[in-house]
Amino acid sequence: MDLSQYTELFRAETRDHLTTLNRLLLEWEQHPDQAEALPGIFRAVHTMKGMAATMGYARVADLAHRAETLLDLLRTGGRAVTEEELELLFRTADGLEALVEATATGREAEIDVTPILAQLDAASTQREPPEQPGRAQRRISFVAAPVGTGRKVAVHLRADCLLKGARALIVLRRVEALGTVHGVEPAPTALASDGFDGRFSFRIDTQASGDQIEEEIRAAGDVETVRLDALEEGVPHEEEREAGRTRHIRVDLRRLDALMNVIGELVAARGRLEHLTVARRDPELADGVGVISSLTRQLQSEILQARMTPVWQVFDRFPRVVRDLSRQLGKQVQFRVEGKEIELDRAILDEIGDPLIHMLRNAVDHGIETPEVRVAAGKPAAGQVTLAALRDRETVVIIVSDDGRGIDRAKILAEAKRRGVVDEHAPEIADDQLLRVLGRSGFSTAGRVSEVSGRGVGVDVILTRMRELGGSVEIRSVPGEGSTFTLRLPPTLAIVRALLARVGGERYALPLTHVAETVELDEAHVTHFEGKQALLLRDAVLPLVHLREVLGVGGAPPTRRPVVVLQLGDRRTGLVIDRMEGQQEIVVKAFAPPRGTLPIFSGATVLGDGEPVLILDAGGLV
Repeated sequence: MDLSQYTELFRAETRDHLTTLNRLLLEWEQHPDQAEALPGIFRAVHTMKGMAATMGYARVADLAHRAETLLDLLRTGGRAVTEEELELLFRTADGLEALVEATATGREAEIDVTPILAQLDAASTQREPPEQPGRAQRRISFVAAPVGTGRKVAVHLRADCLLKGARALIVLRRVEALGTVHGVEPAPTALASDGFDGRFSFRIDTQASGDQIEEEIRAAGDVETVRLDALEEGVPHEEEREAGRTRHIRVDLRRLDALMNVIGELVAARGRLEHLTVARRDPELADGVGVISSLTRQLQSEILQARMTPVWQVFDRFPRVVRDLSRQLGKQVQFRVEGKEIELDRAILDEIGDPLIHMLRNAVDHGIETPEVRVAAGKPAAGQVTLAALRDRETVVIIVSDDGRGIDRAKILAEAKRRGVVDEHAPEIADDQLLRVLGRSGFSTAGRVSEVSGRGVGVDVILTRMRELGGSVEIRSVPGEGSTFTLRLPPTLAIVRALLARVGGERYALPLTHVAETVELDEAHVTHFEGKQALLLRDAVLPLVHLREVLGVGGAPPTRRPVVVLQLGDRRTGLVIDRMEGQQEIVVKAFAPPRGTLPIFSGATVLGDGEPVLILDAGGLV
């Protein structure tokens, strides 16, 4: 049986187990005298070993097997795990991840895990009791066992499962972690054949409950039913467990991207069709277009929902990053994650990984002080770093905060003056100006360049990526109390509702994500605040930005002009335009702006009438 077609499935499944492994190792490290996490760690490693052996990835299976040996000894050793053993298990997780990722290119042999293997063997030898020279390993037996031996389990895979043979083997490898598996029917050759219909059974000698067995089987995915036969006092008792109402399958993200591109083009075509319908004034045509529009919106909604992914799928790798970095810097950090259930478009979620890594590294390196400094300042020795996600109206907000030293504004201001970034007579630097200064490429106040920071690219990377995603960044910092970075993102990238604004002879699209309201510009209420024009709006001062001036549009403006009130967090700005031309759903096409282009555009789109327009970036205007 050619298993190469299952490589991507193997990697996807194994990544899930590696995430679980790292999470449980972190929990165990916090409470080394408590071994509640150990069974889950053992199951994750054991399952990876079985899957790798099934696929023929001998080096992955060997590393997992040796880690399993140490974990088995830790389960029965009678003493708490040591710091050195935990560190070795973390390195083992890294080694497994490197080997698994290398399977995509067939270059596992280039990954050197020899030192880890030797350390695992040495640690196992130290743990092995003298009277126990070794332990027999459980293996799946395909020889039929006597009737009544163990508990019989029948599994029926879903009809739409495309990889029935590999999925059946994954089920068997998973349940092997619970006990001795034997009496598998049909035979291995039948499982590997193209005619295998997804129905198989086996017996298992285990102390695990029926719920535990079912949970382990269903975790393999694509399982329709699980039937367990229990022998109680010689009376057979059968229980059949139907699949839940929610059914899941793995879909290649490239297919969802392709679907999103198609629906994007369909939305654009729908807009052109609606535009033509208005011009023709044909009632029958309008009715037909109305039906098409309704169906397109339903299809669009379903595809967007299919792309929505809980942020935990990216967040779950950050505790390990913070843990490794804090140990490297000799700091104590408590890391807390909130709002892991919040959903984002998978495309956005994949893109924010690097910015969040930069923010977390900044928080640990620049923000959190060493334990000695914190204690001297009256703080707990361990610093607090928080990563939180939440919904705020039409945006998803991601916050990275720390309770560290805060940003040294005086040092930043001095460096900015030296470089000519701010006026040499400026008495201080505000939060919004602070972000612009820190976001300049190469700007850094670090006295030396280290492996962690000092090259002046972190905030620049964050701002650049947020601009590409149509999001914004805010910063708040109080000396001695800490700093907070806030990212505001649209829930999805490809299709958004936008306000169409005209300035001079050009139209521009402004996503409604950051539009709070629109008002008319009343010259009687225009004033000046801190040297800039502002509008008195309901007893509040609203700074104004004239899009004509920003774009350098000549000619006289209209007598009556609207003001679009943009809001990003606590910051509000009034954008003065010539005229509003309604709202429209637009398909966002990201682009790399030419060198020298004003940093106020986040992409482009084509309107229903076929006219291409640029999309304004609220973050660059506020």
